[in-house]
Amino acid sequence: MIFRTLCLLALLQSGFTLVAAQFNFFDQVFQQQQAQQRASGASGWAAQADAVPCSQYLCPDTLNCVEAPADCPCPHVQDIKCLVPDLVESGSATVVCVTGDEGCARIEKLASKGSW
Repeated sequence: MIFRTLCLLALLQSGFTLVAAQFNFFDQVFQQQQAQQRASGASGWAAQADAVPCSQYLCPDTLNCVEAPADCPCPHVQDIKCLVPDLVESGSATVVCVTGDEGCARIEKLASKGSW
């Protein structure tokens, strides 16, 4: 009876060791993936931006090559592009992409109040 109990305890202990080793393996794999994702953030964007041939303005969100920043498209298809005229420099504008039913109305209201 004691031998059986000792065998059962040894078997349970080895099972726990295997489970712990398996979780340790998964932790290491996920840590390596997270490190790769962090490294690919800014450096990945820079590599992509360098690969786009553009002699004018390169949109930071979409990497489209356009004549001016105001010509950049919104990054998401459901967004609406609103142009807010610059009060200091005539002819230029700030681009704001919005999502929702109001469209540019809320942005125009805030811009007219000078709430920027």
